[in-house]
Amino acid sequence: MPMPAAEIERLIKTALPDAVVELTPLADDGDHWAATVTSPAFKGLSRVRQHQLVQSAFGARLGTELHALALTTVTP
Repeated sequence: MPMPAAEIERLIKTALPDAVVELTPLADDGDHWAATVTSPAFKGLSRVRQHQLVQSAFGARLGTELHALALTTVTP
């Protein structure tokens, strides 16, 4: 079952409450999304660590319920 945009945003904001999340569908299937996540929590972290923080919000659901998530992370 695809993951709706509202659920993706909820999960990210649960892990990073101060985040601003912008989602764009990459396909018309609900399984492929691009996300731009802006958060002060990223300050001083490598790009890899920033992406790990976002990906950890999904646990086992990333790669299964949410097939693909292209990430862009931004520090304000």
